[in-house]
Amino acid sequence: MANETNEITMPTKYDPSATEAKWYDYWLENDVFKADEDDSKQPYTIVIPPPNVTGKLHLGHAWDTTLQDLLTRLKRMQGYDVLWLPGMDHAGIATQAKVEQKLREDGIMRYDLGREKFLEKTWEWKDEYADTIRAQWSKLGLGLDYSRERFTLDEGLSKAVQEVFVRLYEKGLIYRGEYIVNWDPAQKTAVSDIEVIYQEVEGAFYHMKYPLADGSGHIEIATTRPETMLGDTAVAVNPKDERYAHLVGKTIMLPVMNREIPIVADDYVDMEFGTGCVKITPAHDPNDFEIGNRHELPRILVMDEGGKMNENAGKYEGLDRFECRKQLVKDLEADGTLVKIEPHTHSVGHSERSGAVIEPYLSKQWFVDMEPLAKAALEAQGHDDTKVNFIPERFEGTYLRWMENIRDWCISRQLWWGHRIPAWYHNETGEIYVGKEAPADSENWHQDEDVLDTWFSSALWPFSTMGWPDTDSADFKRYFPTSALVTGYDIIFFWVSRMIFQSLEFTGKQPFNDVLIHGLIRDSEGRKMSKSLGNGVDPMEVIDQYGADSLRWFLLTGSTPGNDLRFYWEKIESTWNFANKIWNASRFALMNMEGMKYEDIDLSGEKTLADKWILTRLNDTIDQVTRLVDKYEFGEAGRYLYNFIWEEFCNWYIEMAKLTLYGEDEAAKATTRSVLAYTLDSIMRLMHPFMPFLTEEIWQHLPHEGDSIVRASYPTRRDELHFADSVPAFEAVMNVIRSVRNIRSEVNAPMSKPIQLFISTSDEATQDYLSANEATIGKFTNATELEIGRGLTAPDKSMSAIMTGAELFIPLADLINFEEEIARLEKEVAKYEKEVERVQKKLGNPGFTGKAPAHVIDEEKAKEKDYLDKRDAVRARLEELRK
Repeated sequence: MANETNEITMPTKYDPSATEAKWYDYWLENDVFKADEDDSKQPYTIVIPPPNVTGKLHLGHAWDTTLQDLLTRLKRMQGYDVLWLPGMDHAGIATQAKVEQKLREDGIMRYDLGREKFLEKTWEWKDEYADTIRAQWSKLGLGLDYSRERFTLDEGLSKAVQEVFVRLYEKGLIYRGEYIVNWDPAQKTAVSDIEVIYQEVEGAFYHMKYPLADGSGHIEIATTRPETMLGDTAVAVNPKDERYAHLVGKTIMLPVMNREIPIVADDYVDMEFGTGCVKITPAHDPNDFEIGNRHELPRILVMDEGGKMNENAGKYEGLDRFECRKQLVKDLEADGTLVKIEPHTHSVGHSERSGAVIEPYLSKQWFVDMEPLAKAALEAQGHDDTKVNFIPERFEGTYLRWMENIRDWCISRQLWWGHRIPAWYHNETGEIYVGKEAPADSENWHQDEDVLDTWFSSALWPFSTMGWPDTDSADFKRYFPTSALVTGYDIIFFWVSRMIFQSLEFTGKQPFNDVLIHGLIRDSEGRKMSKSLGNGVDPMEVIDQYGADSLRWFLLTGSTPGNDLRFYWEKIESTWNFANKIWNASRFALMNMEGMKYEDIDLSGEKTLADKWILTRLNDTIDQVTRLVDKYEFGEAGRYLYNFIWEEFCNWYIEMAKLTLYGEDEAAKATTRSVLAYTLDSIMRLMHPFMPFLTEEIWQHLPHEGDSIVRASYPTRRDELHFADSVPAFEAVMNVIRSVRNIRSEVNAPMSKPIQLFISTSDEATQDYLSANEATIGKFTNATELEIGRGLTAPDKSMSAIMTGAELFIPLADLINFEEEIARLEKEVAKYEKEVERVQKKLGNPGFTGKAPAHVIDEEKAKEKDYLDKRDAVRARLEELRK
């Protein structure tokens, strides 16, 4: 779709729907995103944070990928061999939950289908939603190399998972044991610590009397989970607690169950908390589990995997755990065991996936021994050649603290969808066999029913996607370690840390050089987006309304690294206006270079001050934007670009260029056309990583070389086009024009009204700058009489403005009707005085200030200051006119 001669076919208004799909299809058809595999180029690698196949992409994923897209587009334009590898995660718990929900709507349970048929249904789900995700990636404009797309259940990735499991097992770092895990009763599976979301819940402390077995009295126990008392196997006190020293070694009778259990001494018990006596339930509490191990206490499970009370719960068998709590409390109250119920707000763990209240639950699971892996990762972080650079640096501390306080990782999940654990049990002896293949006499063995935690396979993503464990794979040798990862701070524990320690363990290298951390996307009130609040925003709806480039610009420039981003529709609309500003400026420019070919661009001719200034400012912009993007300061880079394009290029240069373009000097006109073409081309290239669709559309109309802006080179500074003296000279001219416009605004005099303008300069440089551009100043101020000189005095009845190196004066006699202007300003003063009186009365009312929220009061104070400032400014103008 390259053209050598531009054609003016651009519509008057930019229409994303007419261009975005067209260009994405064109990019894919021409393989512009495919890695070069060119040894002459330096590789730059990113693997996409894999979305799970449970539905639509959310704004957070759109943020991740848009940031990565900017980096890959930039590096591709800078001449790197870029590989951006896409992929998706099977998301065990989340996907299985969605499929089971869909089946339940048809009255089918997964057990009705059996494992194999259920997995067939889940693969159908995956294929459907993978297509949806790819369509959404295309709408965002992501420059992905689809020829290398991976899925965490691919054969190659499954091979890597098996390799890692077997190696860790043989090294003694994977073991199977009975421990307390976080149990999701809704999904009937274990979940890891970091998949537990803690929420404040209104609960209670239930105080109960446990009678001593010898009848000599009782001790008081308090708990927030009375249903677990059915599994108590001891009561513990602190060995230093003199109140209970005489009771250690005695027994109590467990209420309801009438089971005799011992009183033990353990340092874990806090003497200052509650009564100083703690019930011990080793099968339902992680701390109690450890105490039980120290005192060789039995472990009694009183619930089943679905959260219902089991046969060990006596008469409460079959009740849901929370229904059991209600009934048990009634029974304890009836027999006098319950002392009191004390309201208590506490933090309760909920499953991130199902929302169910987590149950600490004794279960036989597979674990990774994390201590040696974490130790190696911590050591690597101390060496420049193996460390991962966190941006911002403060998140390295977050990572290190988690690694320093690591707990063993429960990696088994009671699901069917996922990587099945490569362990088999002998049908007769119970012997465990772990391997990549089933045992030779497989008929005598049965495979573990569980699958691995999704994060186990995701942790291998940077190198498993490159062909590992085949270390001779061309992609692994060329593109690993990857260059950068972009992700949110909320999954440093889930994903980032696990990729690091697994990569170091199995490749000896860090998985990525840099990890850029961003925050969370919140609504305009600062709240986290959630279904319950109904405040979520679908990125595809934003694109449908305003186009992908508007969403991308907002995501890329709306925050600084590591910080949260608030979503405002107003900001999206503002970005849409910016895109249209670029479009309209480009249409004007193209109308003045019709028929111009790329080889016609000639920057060697005599240039106007405006030409020199815009070329110099372009150099400065290239330097600053490149520097800021290299530091991942995309917001600052965007602000620099915005100011250059909107203010300097559109508002100043284009307006100045019209003087030349509509003039009679053909040589000057040709040079300005070339400057305009060169500058606009550079702007499109600078903006392309931010707004790929808009820039491609405009660039294709410009005189250009090449088939796509994707493959165009990124702008670099050109010293031969840098004219340092043009900047102060042009700024002097701009200051005069701005000052005149401000004075006209103050006295309500339109630009159509001619003025007299006197500029008194105070230094030789300013005198030279302004004198050399007298015609330009006269044109842009509509000054029919203009005098520039040293030591000029102010005429009577004139407005003045001071600027660097000069003071200007505008006589008002012929510009305004003094009586009418004074009357108008007096009305303005009266208006602002009324507003000041109103707001001060409001702020002086205790009924308002005592009840209104702080932000409302602050808004009123801001109004008061604004009204006072405006009133005083109008008063000052009145005084000038009355002199």
